[in-house]
Amino acid sequence: MVTLALSKGRILEESIPLLERAGIVPEEDLAKTRRLIVGTNIPDVQLVVIRAADVPTYVRYGAADLGIAGKDVLLEDGGDGLYELADLDIARCRLMVAEPDHGGAGAAGRTWTRLRVATKYVKITERHFAAQGIQADIIHLYGSMELAPLVGLADRIVDLVSSGRTLAANGLKAVEHVLDVSAWLVANRAAMKTKYEALRPVIAALAGERKI
Repeated sequence: MVTLALSKGRILEESIPLLERAGIVPEEDLAKTRRLIVGTNIPDVQLVVIRAADVPTYVRYGAADLGIAGKDVLLEDGGDGLYELADLDIARCRLMVAEPDHGGAGAAGRTWTRLRVATKYVKITERHFAAQGIQADIIHLYGSMELAPLVGLADRIVDLVSSGRTLAANGLKAVEHVLDVSAWLVANRAAMKTKYEALRPVIAALAGERKI
C-alpha cells in the first residue's frame, strides 16, 4: 500500500485536479469527508489529509510514503529524512516581509537594525534577517498575522502573500521578498529504497510524466 499525505487548505484544493490528471481519483470528496484515510480508484493507493505543518512529520516517520507540502513548510521543518522529488507547480505564492503602509522602512530593510517580527515561520525568518545582519526578535504566531503590527505587538510580519489584498485591507504593504513558494512532492527516504517499485508509478504520475 502506498500512502500519500495531502496538506489541508489551498494545496488540497489544487492537489485534487493534479490527482485526477495523474489518474488517481479519491473515493470521497476530500474537502468534505470526515474520514481520516481515503481510498482511491487505485487499490494500493490511499490518501490522508492532514495539517500542512504535519506533512513532513508523517512522511519522515513513514506514516506516509509520499506527501505534498509547500516549500515554506519544508524549509521551516528542515526536511530531515525526506527526499524532495518534484516541484508540482501548484499553490504558488510568495513569502514576504510586510509593514504598516506608513512605516517608511523601505525595500530590503536597509534602515532596519533591530525589530520585532511576527510570523509562524520562525526558522526561515531568523535565517533571513541574520543574513542581512539585522537583529530580529521573533514572535511566533499561528494566525491573523496582519493584526500584530496594528496593535503594536510587532514592527513587521513575515507571511505568505498571494494577491496582497489582505495586506492592503489591513493597512500593510509588502516591502521585501523572502521566498517563492509552491507545493512539492516529497518522499520518505527509507520507503524509496524498500518500496521503490510501488512508489515509482505514483511519483511519475504526480510529476506529470504519465498517468498511473
